[in-house]
Amino acid sequence: MTDTKQIQTLIETAIAQLAFSYTPYSHFKVGAALLAKNGTIYTGCNIENAAYTPTNCAERTAIFKAVSEGVREFDAICVVGGKDGVLEDFAPPCGVCRQVMMEFCQPDEFQIILAKGKEDYQIYTLKDLMPQGFGPGNLKER
Repeated sequence: MTDTKQIQTLIETAIAQLAFSYTPYSHFKVGAALLAKNGTIYTGCNIENAAYTPTNCAERTAIFKAVSEGVREFDAICVVGGKDGVLEDFAPPCGVCRQVMMEFCQPDEFQIILAKGKEDYQIYTLKDLMPQGFGPGNLKER
């Protein structure tokens, strides 16, 4: 379980990532802070593309950065987002990001922190947001 100090750090870090978001089309900025089991925090922001399909979400950016550095075990991610970076509501991960989380995270343990500010946040497990998720365990021989 992520403690209060870690949660606050993740929220602050995710909010700081909004400044790097590249969103010339939707103007919906998203920032993410991913806590690896080794204590390292990986950051991400959403990066849009004129062709839309190559667009990458903040959550996947953070996860792919970590995996590209050999890290594949995670405890939590904080996600923040809003139009022009204004955090008026929670910004839950899209279905593609949830599926990527299923690849690398333990559904019962991995925490997803959705925040509108340091004092206004909700915590879910991946299983809460992906109750019948398909992951590596589904492909293992029995």
